[in-house]
Amino acid sequence: MEQISKPHDRFFKEAFSRLETARDFVGHYLPEEITALLNLETLEITKDSFVDEELKERFSDLVYRVDLKEDGWIFVYLLFEHKSYPERDIALYLLSCMTHIWTQCLKQELTLPLPAIIPLVVYHGKAKWKVSQAFQDLVSVPAPLKPLVPDFKYRLWDLSKYTDDEIKGGVFLKVAALLMKHIFSENIGEKLPGIFKLLQGILSARSGLQYLEAVLRYAASGSSHVKKDDLVSYVTRHRAAVM
Repeated sequence: MEQISKPHDRFFKEAFSRLETARDFVGHYLPEEITALLNLETLEITKDSFVDEELKERFSDLVYRVDLKEDGWIFVYLLFEHKSYPERDIALYLLSCMTHIWTQCLKQELTLPLPAIIPLVVYHGKAKWKVSQAFQDLVSVPAPLKPLVPDFKYRLWDLSKYTDDEIKGGVFLKVAALLMKHIFSENIGEKLPGIFKLLQGILSARSGLQYLEAVLRYAASGSSHVKKDDLVSYVTRHRAAVM
């Protein structure tokens, strides 16, 4: 099985760059007051529209555009970021991405006002996430100066907060969430049969086979507790479906 660098980032990109996964996530895990504003049928990946060479490797496939239900010409961007470990300055990085997108909007002659951006962090690390979600908490200033500091909070999806049964969504999202949640666990081998079982219904489609390949690659490269023989055994038992 291929060994790859940054397996967590690679699998996250492979999973969340799928339109159905992103739409499923937004519908299930953003607050209802936000999803009620969005026309999810218009959700589309932006590809390289707002990404230069410096940032392409970080999030080129993880910026989505979606129209608002009212005044359909108005839209917002969804900025997905993934972390497998807590990062204290993540809000600063997200702000840099947001300002980059807005700057590109102006370069592309989009008129003011600028579109809203919803920053989303998906976390599945072993350590507890204790980082504040508020950008202002990164800046230490006297109270009179607080109004001069940018003020926003990112949305955090911490997979450790959910039991397996509480993870919602379709096959692509559930498989990604469960695999990412347990990738560092010593008992991941006990979880893989249930995860593979979820895939059974989609293996007849080309997209399902491609997803299975990504899942197997991530399980092999992202965990030190997965027995390669177990993965080979799974493929062998289901050879007719995966060939």
